[in-house]
This record gives sequence, C-alpha cells and structure tokens, in this order.
Amino acid sequence: QVQLVESGGGLVQTGGSLRLSCAPSGRSSNIYGMAWFRQAPGKERQFVAAISWSGAVTHYADSVKGRFTISRDDAKNSVYLQMNSLKAEDTAAYYCAGRSTLGGRYYYTGRYEYDYWGQGTQVTVSS
Repeated sequence: QVQLVESGGGLVQTGGSLRLSCAPSGRSSNIYGMAWFRQAPGKERQFVAAISWSGAVTHYADSVKGRFTISRDDAKNSVYLQMNSLKAEDTAAYYCAGRSTLGGRYYYTGRYEYDYWGQGTQVTVSS
C-alpha cells in the first residue's frame, strides 16, 4: 500500500500564498491520476483539484479556480498545489490522493475514486 505524505501547510494571512507538496514515502508503485481534497472541521471532505496521469489535463473546484494551480512531477510520483490569494474559507486540512489504476477518464473528483491518501496538512488563513 502506498502512503502519501503532504507538507507545506501553515498559517498565512488573507491574500497570501502557500505551496503544498505530496510525495510517496518508501517504495512506491506508479501513481496515476492525483488530486487534492480538503476538509474543514465539521464538514465533508471536498474536492479541490485533480491532474491527469500525463499532467496535461487539470480540473478545479469552482471555489479555487483561478487561485490554485495543481502540478505534478512524474519522476518523483509527486503532486503540488500552489495556492494564491488565500481566503479565510480556504482554512482546512488538505489531503493529497492518488489512483492505482489509469481508468478511462482524464481526472476524477470523487474521494472514493482514489486508492492512496496522505495524512493531511493543515492550512489556516487568518484575516
């Protein structure tokens, strides 16, 4: 089982930026589609951004479109989330996810469509 590890979270002021990173720990298999989700206290885990295996196709939740950018480094089986113009409502634990199979679509937005997960990294945006 592949374990993903996130890093880069922290406390930032409204309007600031953070860059999250996610990489597998230890030995890893190929990780196909990858994504970021987030979960605020008392709320469901929600989709943030996804990227295809090739990295050529990306998809974002409407709430982050134009502010967040997802990218990946296939050589490292890693995925990144550049977050700009952060708002208080972006405060949440952020989780990266990966698929063990290629599938028939470029990206996936459902949490149950991912096989590998990280433990999460906290992002807090203060006003």
